[in-house]
Amino acid sequence: MFIDTHAHIYHLQLHEDLDATLGRARAVGVDRILMPAIDITSIEQALDLCNRYAGLYAMSGLHPTEAKAFTKGEMVRIEDHCADPRVVAVGETGLDYYWDRSFDDSQKASLRHHAEIATRTGLPMVIHLRDKKGRDEVHQDAVRILRETLPAWDGERPRGVFHCFTGPHWLIAEAAELGFLLGIGGVITFKNAGVDKLLGPVPLSQCILETDAPYMAPAPHRGRRNEPAYLDLIARKLAMVKGISVADVGLATTQNAERLFRLAV
Repeated sequence: MFIDTHAHIYHLQLHEDLDATLGRARAVGVDRILMPAIDITSIEQALDLCNRYAGLYAMSGLHPTEAKAFTKGEMVRIEDHCADPRVVAVGETGLDYYWDRSFDDSQKASLRHHAEIATRTGLPMVIHLRDKKGRDEVHQDAVRILRETLPAWDGERPRGVFHCFTGPHWLIAEAAELGFLLGIGGVITFKNAGVDKLLGPVPLSQCILETDAPYMAPAPHRGRRNEPAYLDLIARKLAMVKGISVADVGLATTQNAERLFRLAV
């Protein structure tokens, strides 16, 4: 069995035929799906789906690209939603330097607020990081903010995930020291991305699986609509990289996700 730890299934592209989408996911062993938030509306959409379907979980947060003019009231609502037992994480939050650098300070302030919420609520963080190819300023800034804002990690239960991990290489050790796992998605199947080579020496105990549906579809579906059923392709590629069975990947990553997000076994 697998857990898709990051899928926007409330998105219209998937929501229009959600019964069929979830049926295809179950057919390949994806029995639980976690829905990251991008804004207040998406939190409420995810919670509504949790009421309608078994095996779904929500998150509460504000995507960095939505943080241009966030308000104190939004952060209060995000934290209030964290009290809901269906909410298993704070996120997705983070930094995005790919499109618009005009509100970097606002993004950084938002990330700090989310880290403070995670500290108060005891929920793990789901971190989105994106920069221009060949640059890692966004990763440096995020690690610095997390080190400054989060309390020292006690070495016990993991306390977050760097979603859609694509590097840089040095982030692997930083993530481990911070108590963060790596979210392995469709990019591992991309021919020239190099993520498969990065993950070779990474222990499986530091990995969880995700699709980021409806975005970032794995090969051979790259460029088309992604969905949780394609998690099977990601698991198969990770099994190939590790030289182990798909079943072993499923078992290990499921246990990692259950521990991180405190999901019922």
